[in-house]
Amino acid sequence: MKLYNTLTNKKETFESIEKGKVRMYVCGPTVYNYIHIGNARPLIVFDTVRKYFEYKNYDVIYVSNFTDIDDKIIKKANEEGVDYSEISSKYMKEFLIDSEGLNVKPATIYPKATEEIDDMVKMIEQLIEKGYAYEVNGSVYFETKKFEPYGKLSNKNQEDLEAGARIAVDTEKRNPMDFVLWKPKKEGEPAWKSPWGEGRPGWHIECSVMAKKYLGDSIDIHAGGEDLVFPHHENEIAQSEAVNDKQFSKYWMHNRFVNVDNKKMSKSLGNFFTVREIVDDFSYDVVRFFMLNVHYRSPINFSRDLMQAAANGLERIQTSRDNLEHLLKNSQADDYNEKELIFNEEKELEKYKIKFETAMEDDFNTADAISSIFELVKFANKNTDSDSSRKFIQDIIILIDELCGILGIVSKKKEILLDEEINDLIEKRQQARKDRDFALADKIRDDLKDKGIILEDTREGVRWHRG
Repeated sequence: MKLYNTLTNKKETFESIEKGKVRMYVCGPTVYNYIHIGNARPLIVFDTVRKYFEYKNYDVIYVSNFTDIDDKIIKKANEEGVDYSEISSKYMKEFLIDSEGLNVKPATIYPKATEEIDDMVKMIEQLIEKGYAYEVNGSVYFETKKFEPYGKLSNKNQEDLEAGARIAVDTEKRNPMDFVLWKPKKEGEPAWKSPWGEGRPGWHIECSVMAKKYLGDSIDIHAGGEDLVFPHHENEIAQSEAVNDKQFSKYWMHNRFVNVDNKKMSKSLGNFFTVREIVDDFSYDVVRFFMLNVHYRSPINFSRDLMQAAANGLERIQTSRDNLEHLLKNSQADDYNEKELIFNEEKELEKYKIKFETAMEDDFNTADAISSIFELVKFANKNTDSDSSRKFIQDIIILIDELCGILGIVSKKKEILLDEEINDLIEKRQQARKDRDFALADKIRDDLKDKGIILEDTREGVRWHRG
């Protein structure tokens, strides 16, 4: 299996640090709003990477953090007149709803920044002791010149970085590229105790601490969007390797950006879409399928037309599978017929599986992997009919489900419910909760989810949308 390593700028054969185990850290969201389609890409891409490793029988420990204290969270809390924790708590829940809708497997661990601050303080103290960091007026900075390999991930040397750096307004830093590890308390902001006074940690330190605590000093894969290469991931390397005297991550994986109608997504251009806004018109399943139709290291262009094309492509797979299900129910033959025996001898179905695996093992080329599923569907449509045996039809269904399952693609159509039917079931669920029949309430929720209906319990009552 080969993957492209940002650290070396080439494809490398994957070899885990510990045989049979993959320790993987993926930068998670700053929880101050609903996730947008740009956030959805790494969420889907690296979940698919994880699923493939698990398919290949690796034991994957997958850590993805929540940044639950940040300037954006504080700003939003001040605007709404609530405590910062209300904002972060709300949007963590909303993130998990979207993750579930996108068929993303829950992380092994979701550490929260605010729960790891004691360990962040300890790591900062270690960096000071080792001469990599310094304190000025309650702020602590990492001194990048002391870490000789600084810039190795982004392929930037320190002189170029300094020349291009914007000099900070404050003059506390010893040089412009030094970055903050701890910042002093500001009026009206939450703060935690530290040897340097009350304050809160910088953004970069949290990931170094969480990766070390939950995965160890050296990990197999660190991943995220390409916007994190510099400075975030570069700074993580500096912090972690300065403290641990070991290589932080063996492989670094980064997905490219999502553009909207061939333009960079931004609120100022009015082309900024949350996942929730998209699933008002297209399902979560279509969003995932759309994202995987392009290799993760290529930019992806989002448009309504391309989303509709993805919806049509997914429907082709699901319709074929539904037709096979219908043939299976009505087949009169149990065992392979003569034509099917020839297919078995020639290992016809295995060819599609091999093509799928070959694509995935070439740097997780999901676009080519999906092409192999379409070829399998075309074969199924051409070579199955009312004379096909149950065994042969079942073989194809199992393979379609297996390959789609590795990609997290839903291969079976969901039953479409009318709004009235959904509201009736929600009322039954509410009554079950009042009656303390939580088993029934959970069953109704799960049944609705299976039919593509996502429920959200809010203070204002139950909201639902199609997923």
